[in-house]
Amino acid sequence: MDNILIRGVNWLGDTVMSLPAIRGIRKLHPDSSISILVKEKLADLFKWENSVNEVIIYKEGFTGKIKTIRELKKKKFKRAYLLQNAIDAALISFLAGVPERVGWNRDMRGLLLTHPVPYHGEDRKIHHIDYFFEIPKRFNPSLTPDYPWINPPLEERLKAREELKYLKRPILAVAPGAKYGPTKKWETEKFIEIVLRFTEIGSVVIFGNDQEGLNIDNPYIYDFTGKTSLSELICLLSECDLLLCNDSGIMHLGYALGVPLVAIFGSTSPQLTGPPRLAGKIMKANLECSPCFKSKCDEIKCMKSIDVDEVWHAILELLPLNRAVFFDRDGTLCKDAHYLSKWEDFEVFPEIESIKELKDSGFLLIGVTNQSGIKRGIVDEEFVKEVNKFFIEKYGFDDFLYCPHHPDDGCFCRKPNPAMPLIARYKYKIDFKKSYVVGDKQIDIELAQMIGAKGILLGKDVKDLKEVVEIIKRDVDA
Repeated sequence: MDNILIRGVNWLGDTVMSLPAIRGIRKLHPDSSISILVKEKLADLFKWENSVNEVIIYKEGFTGKIKTIRELKKKKFKRAYLLQNAIDAALISFLAGVPERVGWNRDMRGLLLTHPVPYHGEDRKIHHIDYFFEIPKRFNPSLTPDYPWINPPLEERLKAREELKYLKRPILAVAPGAKYGPTKKWETEKFIEIVLRFTEIGSVVIFGNDQEGLNIDNPYIYDFTGKTSLSELICLLSECDLLLCNDSGIMHLGYALGVPLVAIFGSTSPQLTGPPRLAGKIMKANLECSPCFKSKCDEIKCMKSIDVDEVWHAILELLPLNRAVFFDRDGTLCKDAHYLSKWEDFEVFPEIESIKELKDSGFLLIGVTNQSGIKRGIVDEEFVKEVNKFFIEKYGFDDFLYCPHHPDDGCFCRKPNPAMPLIARYKYKIDFKKSYVVGDKQIDIELAQMIGAKGILLGKDVKDLKEVVEIIKRDVDA
């Protein structure tokens, strides 16, 4: 088995944007042991990352670098993928005796690379997710970047949920800081005004370092600045309903966790470092001088021209006001034919008619189904879409999401992973805490726990869909 090294990047936001590239490297080396070399402050980001076997801490200073080189030498890496651009990354892997070294041919390090990726100025004009992904893609052009999901395990989510349980919902996370400089920071007094407005309808938690608090005395505001590790920040943020932030590392964590966000941009470009799809709203002034990519500016017109009301309205548009019932499909809505692949085997349960009553009670109906038969080559994907469409047209489902991957793919959409409900939350503004997950397997109950909804297990909690409807309606009337 080969040992593969990845030299990670140095900033939190860049690290999130490099996750698809890291997962792409895993696809290139499915049977290898992959180690990632990163600074200690970023190590927590890889605690739950299945594509990496080991995290090696990059040691600072001359003595630290010597220790790092010695540590790398012992592991006898076959190849190093250098996601970091600096010559330092290439030099360390060279001195550590890594025979194959892959990275962008820039920063005067071309001679230290055995597999230099040609670099042109235009390469930095693509989104950073795509920029990092070009490295594994050079070895397999058919690879495409996945969404950079971060998925804390259930036990960690539950700890964070417990910490926030006494706060009034919805919970708005606010991150008023940005490492780059003042040109990436919306004015503090405007953040404060938004925070005070939001306390009239919910609660606010503030994240950042110990210099980024807003110093507001209000029982509906909880200030976490300077009080969390990175992993604690990730888990707490995952339990929030919305995020208001600048273009910052926390912004990248927000969309990677599936938290709908309002991101304020000034001197930087959303086209290069902004949230990908299914993230939220971007607030940016339309000025000729922006983006300038400067860290300092005497006027900072780009930030000052974004007013409180337009940000407030963007937040209101994302408020999770809708309730939903998430239904599994095979074994829950219809007979489990063990990889349903033809209409002759399709049989809905007779009690399904009763779920229309949930629509009348104001619930959205969302299907969420694992369909690994697609990846296994047993089920045609178009047939899956047609069956899902049947439920939309016949029984009033608002949407029907499916995961086409094999269990071994390590995707983030296969239940009990929460990507499908997170996508639905963004599209339909769903309040998980007032929603339900219904299914016939334990993974459906685990999914409910992951998102903080109530789970109902067919065959144990209830005998059929009619009883499901009765339980939910009883809850609503209580």
